[in-house]
Amino acid sequence: MEAEKVQMLVIVAATSLVLLTILITLVILFVFFQKRKLKFILEKKEAEKRYMEEIAKSQIEIQEQALQNMSWELHDNIGQLLSVARMHINILGTQLAEENKEKLNDVSEIVGKSLQEIRSLSKTMNTEIIQNMGLVKSIEVELERFNKLNFLAATLHVEGEERQLDIKEEIILFRILQEFFSNAIKHSKAKNLAVHLNFNEDQLLIVAKDDGVGFDEGEIEKGSGLINMKSRAAIIKTEFNMKSAKNKGVSLTLSYPYKK
Repeated sequence: MEAEKVQMLVIVAATSLVLLTILITLVILFVFFQKRKLKFILEKKEAEKRYMEEIAKSQIEIQEQALQNMSWELHDNIGQLLSVARMHINILGTQLAEENKEKLNDVSEIVGKSLQEIRSLSKTMNTEIIQNMGLVKSIEVELERFNKLNFLAATLHVEGEERQLDIKEEIILFRILQEFFSNAIKHSKAKNLAVHLNFNEDQLLIVAKDDGVGFDEGEIEKGSGLINMKSRAAIIKTEFNMKSAKNKGVSLTLSYPYKK
């Protein structure tokens, strides 16, 4: 009888050990496959992220090339035509009676201002010129152009010691600001535009504000302009934040971390 009990206990113990081994094996297999699944999902997401970044970079390169071509067209062709037109106006002025010269001089001045505006505009569209001028100077040129044309009153304040940034990323930051400036002029009906650059120890903080009518945040989320700005900021790992309140203007904040 005792032998049967011992034998029974051995069988139960052996069975339990086998079941425990099977259970542990199943748990290990489950954890292993879960890790493999999670790794696969993460790799897939990372691949999708890289793919979207490559598409965004390609789009930016295409846009930059288009702007470059337009810049050359403005400077070399239209600018040249206006220069020739002004030269002929000045020549014609020497052949007119004194009472007609004043009107012709006014026309010559208008053509001259148009020529200056085209040259200034071509600078802010040309990638190579922006690279040579740098971010701060490029912003200065753009804001000076707004002031000359009386689009609005624009100011720039720079704080901290200016640092040399990655050239390509400087251009992306400038294009984001250009989009914001364009919206301030075309849609916000702003009278004032203020840009603040703060070169901190570990990042460049950019704040741009206008005093326009603002926008509906639900509607603006659907706009291509905002999507374009956000995608550009994401490419250079820059924190993007744009806020608006009705009749209280729009505020854009960019936090660009320095690359080590």
